Amino acid sequence: MNTATQNLENDHIYILRLCDVILKMVEKESTETDHFELVVQLIKNFADGLHHAKEEDLLFPLLGDKGFSKEQGPVAVMLHEHVQGRNFVHGVTEGIQAFKSGNSDSIQVIYENLSGYAHLLQAHIDKENNILFRMADDVLNDDEQKYLLSKFSTIEENAKPEFNLTNSIQNINKLAAIYLA
Repeated sequence: MNTATQNLENDHIYILRLCDVILKMVEKESTETDHFELVVQLIKNFADGLHHAKEEDLLFPLLGDKGFSKEQGPVAVMLHEHVQGRNFVHGVTEGIQAFKSGNSDSIQVIYENLSGYAHLLQAHIDKENNILFRMADDVLNDDEQKYLLSKFSTIEENAKPEFNLTNSIQNINKLAAIYLA
């Protein structure tokens, strides 16, 4: 049976690929603001919008019903890291605006926040895949897994068309062809 955690781990494959792209953009010292803006949109709409919605709106509350605290423990850590990630994205967005307004020094703000985001997400995904999701698999029964998968499907179907799962993967692969080739 396909499980909710497998669905989330599949998203992680593409989010990690995006992190690889981000780190390569920084390493190559890209100044392509359209690429930075696409990365921000992919994070906001796919990684945070679609993927984190599945976790924060569905999985984590169900785990809360199973005794997982939002104040301490693995769910609390994941929620805190989601906020940290959003703060990095905010920093990237501000850096892009300043860079486009002629402040060439703000490229460092972009690089620092992109790097911070990518490193955070790499470690975050490792914790989810290897700790939290294994714990979830231990406490969720088949009906709960099916319920989550059904709700995940609804979230995916309601995503903005330009950043649905298929188009997000295509955009990540487009950037990967540029930066990881």
